Amino acid sequence: MMKFLLRFGTPLFGVGCLIMLALIVTNRELPLHMFNGANLQSFKILFLSIILEAFPFILLGVLFSALLQVFVTDEHIQKFTPKNPIAGVLFGALLGILFPLCECGMIPVVRRLIRKGMPAYIGIVYLLAGPIVNPIVYASTFTAFRTSPAMAYSRMGLAFAVSVVIGLLFYKFMKMSPLKTAAPAFKMIQHNHSHSHESSNRGFRSRLASILSHSSDEFFEMGKYLIFGAFLTAILQTAIERSTFEAFANQPLFSYLFMMVFAFILSICSTSDAFIASSFSGMFDFGPLLAFLVFGPMIDLKNTLMLLTTFRVKIVFILIVLTALLTLIGAMITEVILL
Repeated sequence: MMKFLLRFGTPLFGVGCLIMLALIVTNRELPLHMFNGANLQSFKILFLSIILEAFPFILLGVLFSALLQVFVTDEHIQKFTPKNPIAGVLFGALLGILFPLCECGMIPVVRRLIRKGMPAYIGIVYLLAGPIVNPIVYASTFTAFRTSPAMAYSRMGLAFAVSVVIGLLFYKFMKMSPLKTAAPAFKMIQHNHSHSHESSNRGFRSRLASILSHSSDEFFEMGKYLIFGAFLTAILQTAIERSTFEAFANQPLFSYLFMMVFAFILSICSTSDAFIASSFSGMFDFGPLLAFLVFGPMIDLKNTLMLLTTFRVKIVFILIVLTALLTLIGAMITEVILL
């Protein structure tokens, strides 16, 4: 069933998304009576805003991935990656400080790093912590919660702790490569590796051509799933009414779960989600907002679809479950400690 959805679902939704883009450009509405004008207008705005928000970060991610492919050899990755698992996990959790990529652009970079020799558990730690543990996200969170600066510190600390624990668990129990088609990927590495050396011998033009080739391939591979995720996300956001938030806000456990599910559905970039969270500060307590800010950048709807193109389904499922449980427990403990 999953193979069928991944194979045929994306092209069908891609056609639907193209139709919606055409409607946005021509300012027309769907000839369906079940959608009123206000809801459809909200859907079009949300759909376009998600794509425009994520587009530059995916482009940055695939360009950075292509630069890694052309200029960084497998030996470089293996040389600078710590061999000690604890040091490796800490290295992966803090790598976002040097390379502050959004979650939209993380997946192609992490896939490239793993294929070039970085241990998979370190790549997964970077994938989780990178979108949060970086100076850009810290600054945006601190700005959004000026009256409660503890939120910025707590967000960085909880994201760091969750990613480190998951990294250690994956190091201990993950025995196979988490990537899909591990063997063909290895062959592709060898081919691309030799190709990059040939490019370096031929000069700048060959390197530039190789960068553009790798970038375009990964951009179109990731881009179709971004459109698919944006389409579903816009539908779900349009369907949820504000009264739904009020019904869950005063529930001790469900307020956490609701905000985590809401973060998953919203799929907002980690550099701007703090401003969304701050708008609910008068309705939800500190803990649920913290869970929203940590879980969303790690796991959301659009990057789950992109994760499924890179990692095996079992790995993605385990990653989602572990991240959700650790974020929920960590947010509850943090709220108790601070209050």
